[in-house]
Amino acid sequence: MQLEAQAFIVFSLGMLVLMGIGMNMALALVLTGAGMAYVLGFWDTQLLAQNLVAGVDSFPLLAVPFFILAGELMNTGGISRRIIDMAQAWVGHIRGGLGFVAIGAAVLLSAMSGSALADAAAMSSILLPMMRKHGYPVAPSAGLIAAGSVIGPIIPPSMAFVIYGVTTNTSISALFVSGIVPGLIMGAALVVTWKLALRKMDIAGDPPVPMGERLRATGRAFWALLMPIIIIGGMKTGIFTPTEAAVVAAFYALTVSLFIHREMKVEEVHGVLVRAAKTTAVVMFLCAGAQVASYMITLADLPGTLSGWLGPLVEQPRVLMVVMMLVLVLIGTALDLTPTILIFAPVMLPIAVKAGIDPVYFGLMFVLNGAIGLITPPVGTVLNVVAGVGRLSLHQVIKGVNPFLLTYLLILVLFVIFPQIVTAPVAWMR
Repeated sequence: MQLEAQAFIVFSLGMLVLMGIGMNMALALVLTGAGMAYVLGFWDTQLLAQNLVAGVDSFPLLAVPFFILAGELMNTGGISRRIIDMAQAWVGHIRGGLGFVAIGAAVLLSAMSGSALADAAAMSSILLPMMRKHGYPVAPSAGLIAAGSVIGPIIPPSMAFVIYGVTTNTSISALFVSGIVPGLIMGAALVVTWKLALRKMDIAGDPPVPMGERLRATGRAFWALLMPIIIIGGMKTGIFTPTEAAVVAAFYALTVSLFIHREMKVEEVHGVLVRAAKTTAVVMFLCAGAQVASYMITLADLPGTLSGWLGPLVEQPRVLMVVMMLVLVLIGTALDLTPTILIFAPVMLPIAVKAGIDPVYFGLMFVLNGAIGLITPPVGTVLNVVAGVGRLSLHQVIKGVNPFLLTYLLILVLFVIFPQIVTAPVAWMR
């Protein structure tokens, strides 16, 4: 048996076994990478250490800890709550209005935090108790919040796009632009799905809020609404790069939380920094571990092997996209978004480019597919967050998210059939 085939078996079986026993994903990547190095005859502890460092030694990756910090500051400093309050004031009186509030808040929060987990935690802690109090069925409510949260990696700024851009050397700014229209389409699709779900619910709307109160709620959310305008506008005009935009977002959230809203005390900053540091450590360790595995995958020429398997489809780009999306849907049931990007994006992108597929379009589709994986059982990280914060069983959240998961899969099919939905806005905004 060829060494490359042996290395592939070590990687695939090693990951399955280590994930099956519940090992940390980053450590599993390091161990499988080390196993591949041994099989290929490249065993060298110095080489492994160099790749671990190289996995995080990237200036654009500095955006990740700052976006994580911005999300923590938004939740602690009342920025997220003001967005939800504003949405409640405007659409809360409609039948099933709290569901529309969740969708609107998800779209707005996505334009600030860039993290599905941060948005899921914020909305679950604020909106789920409100929906329970107003008699909304628990499962559909939790499912809607989970589905809305995964818009976070699509609408800019997005940590997933930063990681994808660094991993594949794709323009992060172009990826950010590519996510605007698809993210809004996802929000609109959730509105339609929620309206259909309301047919089976006996829910009455709240009394309309006076116009004066709506305007006051909007005024209280002014500084929160200004945040995405500053971030996206600054990147679009070239005032700062995506990495610098993350720093601006964190600084802006800190300033608003401490000195304008004054809902966060100085002594609370330490706790926010610790929580952000812990989350950052998890993501960065994943990046480091994935670099070890990716380096060995390259040495084993697994991209070339995969290219040989998919070679007949290179002349049919749309069929190739369908096959790749199906593979990623299956991968998403077992892997989280970040390791999916780190492991498979460098392997699949060259094949897509060879077939003439636009790399930015492919990046959007890759991240969208991985984001959908966040609400796909059995792993579904966002499902676990909503279940944990809302004190629900995972079964309830999975049952409630299924209609929205189907909607997202249909959107994925739509973008495969009509790639212009993604590519045309990017070309126009460039």
